[in-house]
Amino acid sequence: MADTHLSAASQPPGLKHTLVRCVKCGLPETYETIEFDAGGVCNVCRQREFRDGKIDWPARRQMLDDLVESYRGKHPYDCVVPFSGGKDSTFTLWYLVKHYGIKPLVVQFDHGFMRPTLRANNERTFKQLGVEVLSFTPNWRVVKRVMLEALIRKGDFCWHCHTGIFAYPMQVAVRHKTPLLFWGEPSSEYTAYYDYREGEVEEVDETRFNRFVNLGITAEDMAGMIKQDFDFDFRDLGPFMYPPMKELKQLKARSVCLGSFIPWDVKEQVAIIERELGWKGDAVEGMPTGMWPYEKIECSMQGVRDYIKFLKRGYSRISQMVALDLRHGRMAKSEADRLVADHEGRKPASLDLFLKYLDITEAEFNAIVLKTVIPPHEPDFAAIPTGPKTWDFEQWYRG
Repeated sequence: MADTHLSAASQPPGLKHTLVRCVKCGLPETYETIEFDAGGVCNVCRQREFRDGKIDWPARRQMLDDLVESYRGKHPYDCVVPFSGGKDSTFTLWYLVKHYGIKPLVVQFDHGFMRPTLRANNERTFKQLGVEVLSFTPNWRVVKRVMLEALIRKGDFCWHCHTGIFAYPMQVAVRHKTPLLFWGEPSSEYTAYYDYREGEVEEVDETRFNRFVNLGITAEDMAGMIKQDFDFDFRDLGPFMYPPMKELKQLKARSVCLGSFIPWDVKEQVAIIERELGWKGDAVEGMPTGMWPYEKIECSMQGVRDYIKFLKRGYSRISQMVALDLRHGRMAKSEADRLVADHEGRKPASLDLFLKYLDITEAEFNAIVLKTVIPPHEPDFAAIPTGPKTWDFEQWYRG
């Protein structure tokens, strides 16, 4: 295999070992679903080459036209659009309303960590596009408990967010008898759980939900995990349950990604929603100032999530973003390596707030995360510096 290492001088702090990385995009061997070919190029890069060179996008656009028309006007809504307010769901909603003039039901699962800029973006988007919106917020007391359980079990506290975002809109689709759902980018843009080279439109269905969304923990599983020490009503976990297959079959549900029908280009799409909707980006913990202000602005705990990823796998959001820019030809490899070395692997200022939510110490947090570290990575806690606070940090909920 070709030399796929960053030089020792370009390694971010907090890494005890040098990781093998893709020679094209720099993603490390600990990245989810990654494999390298004989030339040291990862499977995600190869998928992207296929996407750009082999997929007949005009034919895919015709498929999208036919899909929209087959559902138009036949149900209470033409489709359901799950909506976080981030760049991808905002573009998806804008695209469908602008290009097809459809009547969507927008469904928002409020995970409890929405930031001020995001909420302002959402209000502006909804009013400008003239859409009907259902917003749901789960029980905060239950959220905190399942966050802790998911962190202990899987080293990922976002179980409630991921399961809720993907399960709850499906429940709404059943309830409102609206079988068509549109999500944003396909997972093939980032991982190899699904592969563009398979030639199929990626279905956002129960198989996908169980494959990588819910961390292998169903709501019923979670209830059994927390029932010994937590007083709750089983119905509180209802929003995290995927609808029964029988109900989805009766509805003839179809749940797809817009990015399966049009080529996904984040920077171009951000420029569109900025121009058309006045959408605004934001600073995110752990990201270089001014770089990718559109990425993961939805959640005040994003910095903690990325920090856990760095502790577990030796890379974080910056590695993912430079990989995307490298695949688009928007960045030199030397610049990508510098950004990773200079900015990745910072302890977020929000960690203290997160620990208060879960009522654990940092030592307990470190011990939990260490149990989920992916070899050959090994974090060096003593070498990890603390990053700066975001402008709105003092506004985040402290309860």
